[in-house]
Amino acid sequence: MKERGILSTIWEFARRRKGTFGGSVVLAILGVAASFVPYLIIADMVSKLIGGNKDPQYYIRQLILMAVAWIVRIVLHNLSTTLSHVGTFNVLAGIRIQLCEKLSKIPLGSVLDDNSGAYKNIIVERVDAMETTLAHIIPEFTANLLLPLIMFVYMLILDWRMGLATLISAVIGMVFAAVMLAKSKGEFDLTVRKTKYLNDTAVEYINGIEVIKAFGKTGSSYEKFVNAAREGADCFIRWMRKCIWWQSGMMAFMPATFLGVLPVGLRLVQKGSLTPEHFITCIILAAGLITPLVVAFSYMDDVGKIRAIFGEVTEILNRKDMIRPKEITEKPKDAGICLQNVHFTYKEKEVLHGIDMEIRPGSVCAIVGPSGSGKSTVARLIDSLWDVDDGIITFGGVDITKLPLEYYMGQIAYVAQDNYLFDMTVMENIRLGRAGATDAEVIAAAKATGCHEFILGLENGYNTRVGGAGGHLSGGERQRICIARAMLKNAPVVILDEATAYTDPENEALVQESVARLVQGRTLIVIAHRLSTVRDADRIFVINDGNVEAAGTHDELLTRCKLYRNMWEAHSAVRDQAEDALPETTGKESAND
Repeated sequence: MKERGILSTIWEFARRRKGTFGGSVVLAILGVAASFVPYLIIADMVSKLIGGNKDPQYYIRQLILMAVAWIVRIVLHNLSTTLSHVGTFNVLAGIRIQLCEKLSKIPLGSVLDDNSGAYKNIIVERVDAMETTLAHIIPEFTANLLLPLIMFVYMLILDWRMGLATLISAVIGMVFAAVMLAKSKGEFDLTVRKTKYLNDTAVEYINGIEVIKAFGKTGSSYEKFVNAAREGADCFIRWMRKCIWWQSGMMAFMPATFLGVLPVGLRLVQKGSLTPEHFITCIILAAGLITPLVVAFSYMDDVGKIRAIFGEVTEILNRKDMIRPKEITEKPKDAGICLQNVHFTYKEKEVLHGIDMEIRPGSVCAIVGPSGSGKSTVARLIDSLWDVDDGIITFGGVDITKLPLEYYMGQIAYVAQDNYLFDMTVMENIRLGRAGATDAEVIAAAKATGCHEFILGLENGYNTRVGGAGGHLSGGERQRICIARAMLKNAPVVILDEATAYTDPENEALVQESVARLVQGRTLIVIAHRLSTVRDADRIFVINDGNVEAAGTHDELLTRCKLYRNMWEAHSAVRDQAEDALPETTGKESAND
């Protein structure tokens, strides 16, 4: 695909509020015209003085006219800047919303490939970095380049030789600019990568601080963060060292218009081919070129960053959506799910190799197998968090890719081992399962999943804030609230992916009993390592190394599936050991007492 230029990249975002930005540019141009007027007035006043005009009223009127022009210029500039910022902040808000919506439409694998810190950096900081470009460069860079252009044309009309003389410093400055841009190539991209790595390392360090301290790894882990911070600083310093002298040369020569105007003008006056009045006018106009050129070229650094900054945002926005229709054309006949020859690749490695599964409507199905065998991948494919590479998944006889994503997601309640709670109240977190649910319905779901009692014991009951990611609650409490949220959704299909991993045996039994009662008439898919929790399932699928090794009831699998039998025996042995250890522990505690 052909790489877009800087201007087309800017326009890609600015056109979302093209009316606002267009008005800002028009006002900026009018402001440029107003700022050009004083230079013409000064040139005319100098000519009149040389010509012998001593009328004070004339000069007073000209000074008042200059003052009015400058006031108009300031007003127009402020209005232009206000409009550009209104447009910019609307665009940035829209981009952030669009990015978040995009993340919900692309396959989960595409999201999980990147660290959460990287997404935070893009959505918050990188989008913020677009503000300078959209709010300032569009109107101000345009206007501050237009003013020198108008003055240059006017000087060409006065004397083409003097007009060309003003370009001498610009040509030298452009040479410095070209070298600077050449040396900068790739440097900003490197700083972006190093900054991302620093963000990711910081997030990793903070999230793992408990483990780091518990295992005495503070030094090595902190060293990783320090190295990332040093590399992040070094790449900026290296970039500056490579470009600082060339940038300084550009900034020194580019606005130095007198470098050509004064010697050339003096020579022409000496030869008599340029009048003193026109020479002075050219000097004044050349002086007027300096300020807008300095302002314009102060944005050169930002212009150099544009493609990298916008590229990060557009890379996410251009990712391929999960292809789904907007309208439902064929309604599923029931809540049965069927996987036919399903293949799936994650990070260039195929993890599912032709999976065939039939989950009948209203049945309880379990998926078991060793760690890393592909159990959760199957659940996520069923929940349409990823798209299959080959094969088909049907829901009620309809290919799920033929169903609108919003409709299909409404048919499934998915509870994962590491489900997420938002920093809201318990009531609000459960209500996310079904918008508009009453408080009574939320409380009923909490009671049904064994949450009600511990919620009432919290500081503010159902109005207690759970903290970031539910940090104020224990793992088991968070998981039970997530199950209550899924139950409130009242979907025809419920997927529990190691959903009771954080619950203690007493609460697990309560949750299992509650789930059994709440999913009557619904299709239930359970993924579990604790085989005792799924032994009564209607059908158990044994997944091993991305393949369905066997399927059947608990008793059938014990008879004809060696892997399942070994897993069951290992699970039973661990459970028996835990039960045998309990009286011994209790006895020791009694003796100590």
